[in-house]
Amino acid sequence: MNIRNKKDFGAGIMYMVFGLFFALNALNYKMGTAAKMGPGYFPFWLGALMTALGFFILLKSMSSKNTEESIGKWDWRIMIWISGSVALYGILLPTLGFLLSVIILVFISASASHEFNWKGSALNALFLVTFTYLAFVKGLNLQFPLFPAFLN
Repeated sequence: MNIRNKKDFGAGIMYMVFGLFFALNALNYKMGTAAKMGPGYFPFWLGALMTALGFFILLKSMSSKNTEESIGKWDWRIMIWISGSVALYGILLPTLGFLLSVIILVFISASASHEFNWKGSALNALFLVTFTYLAFVKGLNLQFPLFPAFLN
């Protein structure tokens, strides 16, 4: 077994591990059918799809046609910066509300990149606020505080 592209190999393993984790844990819930989905239906099939995708990426990494590439040094500062911005989002959500918390999340996590610019981050934040509002608040009727607590 000759692994030509170590980045693809690692990504394939990661997809397979996460996919199997979600698919196997979804088996603890009622599956239902495609017409009447239970709580385990979507996570199971999403996990199965992720596992299959990971398997194909892993196979592609061993192809002789694939470019040879190794995994570079991990930038722990960026990983901590992005993980911290997600944790900060969870902390700020109850007090600042959904809209401001998403904007702060986007700007802090984007500033971890070496290619950060304000205009791109503002457009990304606008899109993400609109999409998540429509999907979670309007589409799924989830109850999030939209605005800061001091404005209510």
